[in-house]
Amino acid sequence: MAEKEELIELRFRIFDGTDIGHSTYAPSTTIASLKQRLVAEWPQGKTIVPKSVNDVKLIHAGRVLENRKTLADFKITFGNPAGEVITMHVVVQPTITKKKTGKNQDEMQKMNSCSCTIL
Repeated sequence: MAEKEELIELRFRIFDGTDIGHSTYAPSTTIASLKQRLVAEWPQGKTIVPKSVNDVKLIHAGRVLENRKTLADFKITFGNPAGEVITMHVVVQPTITKKKTGKNQDEMQKMNSCSCTIL
């Protein structure tokens, strides 16, 4: 008979100390799906708001968790007593978009080049 998968109780703490997404999750839950849920449930009225899953970083035990891995891969429950709520920290780092400048390629090359004169 298959053993029942033990659920992990998690909460996520954002930059201002607010906890969000408090629920139980299966160890097979991916980090990417956790991030999707957090972006969907992000509290209204916050000054910093993630626009996509790529803007969110989850941190647990000093490690940034990778999207493609599961909670079981990171051994999230290791060292925590059974039934204890585990807190993960959420960092929002918006992706930086490159701004177009009016300078053409020749001007950029002149700015980035150096020259030497030997006397």
